[in-house]
Amino acid sequence: MKTAVLIKQVPDTETKIVINADKTGIDENNVKFVMSPYDEVAVEQAIQIGGESTVISMGPERSIEAIRTALAMGIQAAVHIDTGTENYDMYQTATALANVIKEGGYDLILSGKQAIDQDNASVPQMVAELISAPQVMVVDKMEVAGDKIKTNRRISGGAREAYETSLPVVISCERGLNTPRYASLPGIMKAKSKPVDKKTATDLLNGATPLVQFANYELPPERAAGKVLEGEPEQQVEELVRLLKDEAKVI
Repeated sequence: MKTAVLIKQVPDTETKIVINADKTGIDENNVKFVMSPYDEVAVEQAIQIGGESTVISMGPERSIEAIRTALAMGIQAAVHIDTGTENYDMYQTATALANVIKEGGYDLILSGKQAIDQDNASVPQMVAELISAPQVMVVDKMEVAGDKIKTNRRISGGAREAYETSLPVVISCERGLNTPRYASLPGIMKAKSKPVDKKTATDLLNGATPLVQFANYELPPERAAGKVLEGEPEQQVEELVRLLKDEAKVI
């Protein structure tokens, strides 16, 4: 089995986000970046499956940190598609990734169900279309059965869907599929010497132009201060009911 894992480096969830001056994204100064948590699930799944494994990430030079994390966890090889200072949309990203995947001849392509920065959940689907492969998204159970992959996924209403697909196939991973391991100290040391195949994004786009442009980023409005109810418990309950009825209008 030859597996490719698509990962993205994203801001840590505890990072305080600041919008940049032209409102086209975030100010990356003083931002801590990590591998997207759902991608960690995909990395773990590739390691558990075994065989040849390669992590592929598209992003600026700092993305090498997330790549090294995947290598430290146990992935064997890596490809970094360097974007330099340019920003590319989902379609351009999928195009570059798809071209690397075609070159590598992978049997299984894994990714997280979505990156936690923009939450578009669209790149794996586009990659599948561009390489003409079947796709199963948001999988929380998976089994390799010879030259087939059996998967399960939750759908609305508590129901589940089961699929059996041929290879190659693109699968996005949901939390619950496994528990990602922590990189060991020996793994971290070995990752530093593992080679990373460097490619340039512009060489892989084949003329693909953006389909989406982002503008006018805004932070959510500040929450209004809460109210503290005073008095005896009975008085607090009476006041709470009045506020829910007259101000909040939820009862």
